[in-house]
This record gives sequence, C-alpha cells and structure tokens, in this order.
Amino acid sequence: MRTRERRQDRETGSPVEREMATKSLPSVVGGAGGLARYLEEIRRFPMLEPSEEYMLAKRWQEHADSDAAHRLVTSHLRLVTRIAMGYRGYGLPIGEVISEGNVGLMQAVKRFDPDKGFRLATYAMWWIRASIQEYILRSWSLVKMGTTAAQKKLFFNLRRMKGQIKALDEGDLRPDQVKQIATKLGVPEEDVISMNRRLGGDASLNAPVRADAEGGGEWQDWLVDETPDQEERLAESEELSQRRSYLQSALSTLNDREKRIFEARRLAEEPATLEDLSAEFGVSRERIRQIEVRAFEKVQAAVQKAARKAEEGTAAAH
Repeated sequence: MRTRERRQDRETGSPVEREMATKSLPSVVGGAGGLARYLEEIRRFPMLEPSEEYMLAKRWQEHADSDAAHRLVTSHLRLVTRIAMGYRGYGLPIGEVISEGNVGLMQAVKRFDPDKGFRLATYAMWWIRASIQEYILRSWSLVKMGTTAAQKKLFFNLRRMKGQIKALDEGDLRPDQVKQIATKLGVPEEDVISMNRRLGGDASLNAPVRADAEGGGEWQDWLVDETPDQEERLAESEELSQRRSYLQSALSTLNDREKRIFEARRLAEEPATLEDLSAEFGVSRERIRQIEVRAFEKVQAAVQKAARKAEEGTAAAH
C-alpha cells in the first residue's frame, strides 16, 4: 500500500511537495565542493526540540500550515544526507540520491502523526530509505531488479556479502558461495545467481544469442511476457471489487462496538492492541478479544452467505 501511495504522489505531487516547490530548499551542485557547500548550508537549519516539533506537526496536520511543514523538512535535511551517504557505492550522483531522500522526507512529513508518541526522525527514516532505494533500483538497470522485499534486500546486500566471503571476482559465483549467501539472506539460490548476473551490467536485448552463428536470433526473441493479459487484470479487478462489496455488506451486520473493534484489530494497517481497546471501552482485554472473535465469525458467515448467493444467481442465469 505504501509503495503504491509513494508512486501516486510522485506522479501527482503531494501537498507538501507542492508547498516545497514555492519554498526554496538547498540543492547539491555537482562536485565535491558542491556537496561541502550543501552540508554547510543545511547546518544552518536548527534542530527542533520535541515540544516544538509536536506543535509544528499539529499545525501542519490540522491547518495545512506550509511554514510549519517547511520547518519540519529543513530541520531533518541532515538526517537525509546521513542516510544518503550510505548509498554512495552504486555509482549514482550523490546530489540525486540526496534529492530522492528529500522526497521521501516530504512524504514522511505529509503522513506524520505526532500523537503516535514517537519523533519525526524515527518515522521519516523508513520513507527516506525507501525513496532512495526505489531511485537506485530504477536507475541501476533497465531491467527491474526486484519486486519483492526479499529481492530488494538481496540487491542492497549482495555486494557486502560478496566482500565478506572474498567473492570479488567478476562472473558467476561458485556453488558454495551461492549457497552461503542464499542461506544468510534467506533467499533462493536461483535469486542469488540471477541478481549477481544482473549486477554484472546490462546487456542489449538485440545482441545475438550466439556470437559465432548467423540467423540464431536475438535475446529478445526468447523473452516471455509473464504479465497478466487484459482479461486477467479485468477479472482480478472485478473479483477484488466483489470481495470489498461482500465485506462492506458484512460489516453492516455488526453493532457499533463490534465494528469498531473488528476494524481496529483486523482491518487497520497498524492494528490496535487489546490494551488500547480495553481502555477505550472500559472492559477487560479478554472481553475485547471475545468481541473480536464474535465479530469475525459474524463477518465470515455474512461473506460466505453473500458469496453462495452470488454463485447461485450466476448458476441460475446460465
């Protein structure tokens, strides 16, 4: 969900980013001198005390105060730079890496909830790293390097692992090296082999399959399109829409307390604890757990009933 939100915000521009467009942020000019000047410039922005950060975050959250958002962003530019420096080994301009990290910081400011009880820096670190890593994945290769969390972890740790086991030679890894890396990172050995070959550099899809043979075809001739076709995507979309409809209908069978507890425990991105809900409703944690189980059973029964009814209607139509 968060990845999709970041992609949408990058395309349309979040309120924070639009405000930042009218309020100048420092930028890194090419070269080591440019980086030094940037570091000197961002040091001028003061760090925020916890109480000051809280008040600024509330002003942005409740009143869309762009000045408050700007101060929250500028006070954390040093954090972005510190994180960005850890990604210097990928051959990309450090200024662009920092800029991408700043985009992640602005996304964090946009979504930061000061009432959760933690500092902005703790929350923003995830967004900054995610934005930088997505930029590296887009820029490193024309071929998408990885789509799952495990593949991304492999991409950003393979070089370090190879260094630890002294596997610095170009070309394929030995079987024992592949096994060792796969075990430590918790990924299939095939993924290690594939990623290592990708990190060796991009090859043209127009290159011949065999350099010593004519008419052997090009590599692109052997590619298989594994993405779902239009019919499959439409079917998946319709099925998802139907499931959501079943769920919304099922939720209407719950009373207000059951619905609140069910949504907080089963549907929230960050589920509420039994302790929090017991304090909210003035009952024991065990009672909250019982209500949650009962609500789940009612929703499950309602969804199954709606699905059976839909199947019967489809069968009758045929």
